[in-house]
This record gives sequence, structure tokens and C-alpha cells, in this order.
Amino acid sequence: MHSATSAAPLTHTPAAMQRLRELAPGLALTGVLAFASIQLGKIGWLQSNGISALTLAIVLGMVVGNTVYPRLGAMAGAGVTFSKANLLRLGIILYGLRLTFQDIGNVGWTGVAIDATVLCSTFGLACFLGTRVFGLDRKTAMLIGAGSSICGAAAVMAAEPVVRGRAEQVMVAVATVVVFGTLAIFLYPVLYHLIAQYRLFDLSPTAYGVFAGSTIHEVAQVVAAGRAVSEQAANTAVIAKMVRVMMLAPFLIILSAYLSRSGAKDADAVDGGDESKASPRGGIVIPWFALGFVAVAGLNSLALLPHAVVTQVIDIDTVLLAMAMAGLGLTTHVSAIRKAGIKPLALAAVLFVWLVCGGFAINAGITAILN
Repeated sequence: MHSATSAAPLTHTPAAMQRLRELAPGLALTGVLAFASIQLGKIGWLQSNGISALTLAIVLGMVVGNTVYPRLGAMAGAGVTFSKANLLRLGIILYGLRLTFQDIGNVGWTGVAIDATVLCSTFGLACFLGTRVFGLDRKTAMLIGAGSSICGAAAVMAAEPVVRGRAEQVMVAVATVVVFGTLAIFLYPVLYHLIAQYRLFDLSPTAYGVFAGSTIHEVAQVVAAGRAVSEQAANTAVIAKMVRVMMLAPFLIILSAYLSRSGAKDADAVDGGDESKASPRGGIVIPWFALGFVAVAGLNSLALLPHAVVTQVIDIDTVLLAMAMAGLGLTTHVSAIRKAGIKPLALAAVLFVWLVCGGFAINAGITAILN
């Protein structure tokens, strides 16, 4: 009896240790890049020029990713993927400790209206231009539109079971998100500083945050672009972005209903046997990390945690986000541009211009009307 009971806890240990061994090399790599970026981020010149630790993390990741990482990918791939997916979501949840419901109230109905308008206009533009102008199939256009209008690669992956996209279509959409979302990390802070220097518009850090959160592709990219300006801009940007992420579930419901009504699913069923594999995964994907972010912000609003504890957890959160950004950089390869092809990149480029220019106009217009 004793031997049976003592052996029971050991049954899970080998699997857990095996999983840890798989993740360790990649976690160590992203951890080293995160540490380096955080230390470099303390340099005065970089701080004064709006270059944050998160921006440095993705730059270092891209440098390593396009040089030595291909030789390390087989060994470190699992940990790098864990960093840019799981650690990112945990980092966003803990990011709620920087915010309160009073902060969320500052975005208000204006922020919700901006996010909804940007989402609908960008996705509609993607579907129209993708099929009518660039000659892409509707699935690819929809996947690129989902990635550009909501939350990047996560939205692409969530929309794939609804659209019934093939693996290569998903890959193309994700590649375009990575290319132009990464560009946004560097472009948006430059635009902010140019506007401030030449006084072209009255753009406060809060207004910039809403603009960034409502128009940049990935959550991690929004965090980096916000932090490159100020903590206030980053806080507002994350709030605006999380409101946009929360629109993913209703968007997928509406898209699924539209495709069912138009007969697109029935027509697309002839594409091949992969459809049968996709259909069981066709349920709505709930962005649980967005709900966790709101829950943590709510906890922080009650002021129950000691200030010292909150400060320590925020420091840990910075490391997690830097590791996620390093992981994103490591998997951003120059070859992704070639694989995406000209037409999908052209569509994504037009959508990017729309997000910057049209998104700014939407932000300014709705703010003027509602305020």
C-alpha cells in the first residue's frame, strides 16, 4: 500500500520536468535579451529619445532572430513561443496593477466609439480592397483585415476557424501583421515627437495613447509604442487596446453569422479535407487575458495591496513584457516579407496607412463630437 501511494505523486513529475527542460533554453534566451534591454533602457540618451526597454527588446530579438537564432530554433523554439504567447498574456494581466477603474473611466464612451469605428472601417476596407483591387481570395483578405483591425496575430488565429482559412493563408496574414505592427512601434513615437515639436496638432499623451491603442496591431506593440512616449501614454494605450481586444468575441459572432448567411462556409467546404479539421475548433475564442487584465485593475482600484508589493510585481511585469517582446523579435524574420508576397503586403500597407491617417482622423472627429 505504501509503495502505491508514494509512487502516485511521481507520475506527473517526469512530464513536468520534461516540459521544463523543453522551455528552459528559450526562456533563458528571452530572459537574457530582456535583462540586456532593461539595462540598456536605463541609459540617459536612450530615455531622452523615447527608446524604451520594450523597444530595445524587440530590436535585440530581431537582430538575434535573423542571425544566430535559426541555428538555435530547434532547441529554443518552445521557450521562445511560450515567452511571446503565455508570458505576454500574463504580463498584460499584471499590467492591470498600473491602472484603476478610474483610469479606465477616462477613456469612456469616446474610446469605445473610436475603437468600434476603427475596427469596422478597417475590416470593411480590407475585404473590399483585398478582393476588388488586389485580387486576393476573400479568406486571405478577411484574415489580414482581422489582424489589422483588432489585435494582430491573435485575431488572425481566432478568425481562422470562422473563416476556414488554410495554413498558408493564416501564415501570410500573420506575416503582414508582424511587418507593419513592428513598423508602428517605431513610427508612432516619431510622429508624436514631430507633432509636439512643430505643434501641428494639440496631441496630449492621453490622446496619443488612445490613438495608439485604437490603431496599432498587437497588444505587445501597443505597450512598446506607448512606453516609448510616457507611462501615461502607455496606460491609456493599453486601456484603449484592451477595449478593442474585448470586441474580438462579438466580431467573430457577427462574422460567423454573416458567412453562414452568405453561404460562404458551404462554398468553401470544397477547398479540401482541412475543413473537417477546422470545424470542431469553430467556437468563439474568449480573450481571457483581457478579462484578467480588467480583474487585476479592479483589484488595484480597491487599494488593498501594499504599495511595496505592487511596485515589486510591476518590476516583474516589466521583465515578463520584455521577454515577450524579445520572443516576438526572435520570430520576426526578414524571410517573412518574401513569403507574404507582394499583394498581401500591398493590402496590409494600405491598411496601415489607413490606420495611421484614417485612424487619427477618426480619433480627432469622434473626440470633437462626443466631447
